[in-house]
Amino acid sequence: MKFAIPTHNKKLCLHFGHCEVFTFIEADEETKTIKGKEEIAPPPHEPGILPPWAAKQGATVIIAGGMGMRAQQLFAEQGIEVIVGADESDPEKLVLDYLNGTLKTGVNTCDH
Repeated sequence: MKFAIPTHNKKLCLHFGHCEVFTFIEADEETKTIKGKEEIAPPPHEPGILPPWAAKQGATVIIAGGMGMRAQQLFAEQGIEVIVGADESDPEKLVLDYLNGTLKTGVNTCDH
């Protein structure tokens, strides 16, 4: 499984559309370990462009602080599970928490 995490200064960026890079983390669900990590600069932010781009990178899950409903729908159409309300944290910790069933999420920080 491959995670896409919008990051800024090596931490989760609370709004995915305003991140400087996406950290893609490949993980093994069975062993709950991280197999690889890569940071990739996204294309310029335009409505609807990030979901197919993330899918092309192989993402199956996106963890974000906030994301609008339309973006969530577009990610779902690409077969990408959307997790919103995550705290600003290290991408690796977020993934390991997800794999271990301990990822804490709160309010979607996007208000549009």
